[in-house]
Amino acid sequence: MAHILLADDDKATRDLVKRALESDGHKVDLTQDGAEALDRLIAAPEGIDVLVSDVHMPGLDGIDLARRAIETSPRLKLLLMSGFAEELDRAQALKSPNLNVIIKPFTLEQIRSAVRTLIA
Repeated sequence: MAHILLADDDKATRDLVKRALESDGHKVDLTQDGAEALDRLIAAPEGIDVLVSDVHMPGLDGIDLARRAIETSPRLKLLLMSGFAEELDRAQALKSPNLNVIIKPFTLEQIRSAVRTLIA
């Protein structure tokens, strides 16, 4: 299974997504914002298979995090989450073959399926 780094400033969302992904057997590490997630990626770029991040976060948002993550680890799989369509349009502009987006609110099965699709 995959080693997933999850970045979201909302504790309830972090906990929900973590439980959903761990139920599929993935190892999930939590971070509270983009800066913390980027620090973890830089420290161990080969140790993370998938980055799941909210787009709307204070400081380093999910789009900028994804852009920098691609530079750090080009083979990293990315899943960006947002409730705002315009933010997901910005995400699509990254044009990475390893990028997928999911619109909030989503079900547990939808987030699990999105990650499965990325790692397949």
